[in-house]
This record gives sequence, structure tokens and C-alpha cells, in this order.
Amino acid sequence: RLRVLRLDVTRARDVRAAKELVLSHLPERGFWGLVNNAGISTFGETGWLPMETYEKFADVNLLGSIRTTLAFLPLLRKYKGRIVFMSSIIAYFTLGNGIYSMTKAAIEKFCDALRLEMKKFGVQVCIIQPGNYAPSTKIQPPVSAEEIWSELSEEEKAVYNKEYVQERANFFNSILSEGSTNGNEVVDAMVDALTSPAPKARYMVAKLKEKALVFVCALFPTVVMDSVLSYALSK
Repeated sequence: RLRVLRLDVTRARDVRAAKELVLSHLPERGFWGLVNNAGISTFGETGWLPMETYEKFADVNLLGSIRTTLAFLPLLRKYKGRIVFMSSIIAYFTLGNGIYSMTKAAIEKFCDALRLEMKKFGVQVCIIQPGNYAPSTKIQPPVSAEEIWSELSEEEKAVYNKEYVQERANFFNSILSEGSTNGNEVVDAMVDALTSPAPKARYMVAKLKEKALVFVCALFPTVVMDSVLSYALSK
């Protein structure tokens, strides 16, 4: 009963084709769920990444989810379905991948607005917030300091040196290696969001240490979180 199709969420034509396929195979009970899972990640301090990279990440991680949601919203309202978005605990803080954090923080706010607006139609909106699952998803491969350095502009090279880039790359790679290899935990949360009679608004699927960071970020003054993250970076 599974049908697979190519879907590039940055292309309106692909999204329209996906909707047409769904409409041509719509079951008697109608359209139940949409899971916005598409996402990409990279590493780099703010000035290291060109504007084209920011545009690409916004198009895939943020606008791609919005584009697909808007296309299927009429069906979801009609059949009182579910919408699930893949966010991240990185929406709360960042350690070298601010561009990814930016898009996840934005999708969280989009979902908050959508969730309230869809209540009157009986449509549930859920957010999945995974911790570090890089080893199981391969969303972020290990970074190469040499490649980062070769792509830096001359202005950035005048500010930073290779040793600094290497230190940051080593730090980020060490974080990636500590990630969970059991991606089923995230899938289970997605299934619950789609099938539970009373799904949660947010499913945080993360280690205790990661949840503690989110707790500090959400409840303590910014200066406290900045101190914690700065200490981690200095190590």
C-alpha cells in the first residue's frame, strides 16, 4: 500500500505533483497526516557561510515545510488530520551550527501560530524535537577543517587562522560522535503524534544532558546560557 515519489520541497512543481498523487489515491476516510521531515545541516560560524547557503537552508528547512503545509492544508482541514514538523533542541541554543538553529527556531514559531489557528478545525499540530541523532540520520557528516578553510573568504582568513578552524572542527566532530544511533526513538514519537488520541504539542526526544541545556536556556537569563556555552566552547 506504500507509494513513493520524488519530492523536492523547494520546488512548487514537485509539491503540486505530490498533492495530485494523494488526491488520485485518496482513501474513503480521506487525508490524515502530513509529516514535514526534510532538513539539511552544516557547520560554520556566521561569517564563514555565504549568503547562498543561508538562502538554501531557509528554502529547505523552513520554506519547504511551509510550502508543503500550505498545499495540503485544505485536505487536512476537511478531514481533521494531523501535521507533524521535525524541529530540534538546537532551536534553543547553538554550538557551531547557527544556520541550522535559525531555521529550526523559525519553524517552531510557525508551528505555534499554526497550532492555535487549526484548533477550530480539529487539526492537531505537533513538533518533534530530537537531540543529537547525527550518527543514525547522517544529516551532518563529520566536518573537514581543510575544506572549511579553503572556502573561507580572504576577509575571514585575515581574522581567523587554520588552528582555530581545526579546533572548532574537532569540537563539533566530537559532539557529532556522541550522538544517539537509535533513530527509532524519533520515529516512535512521530508515530505517536500521528496516531495518539491526544498527541502532545511537542515531543522532546533527547538525552538528559540535552534536556538540561534546553531547561537552562528556557528558564535562566541569557547571560547564564551564554556562560555555559562559552565554557563548553573554550574546552
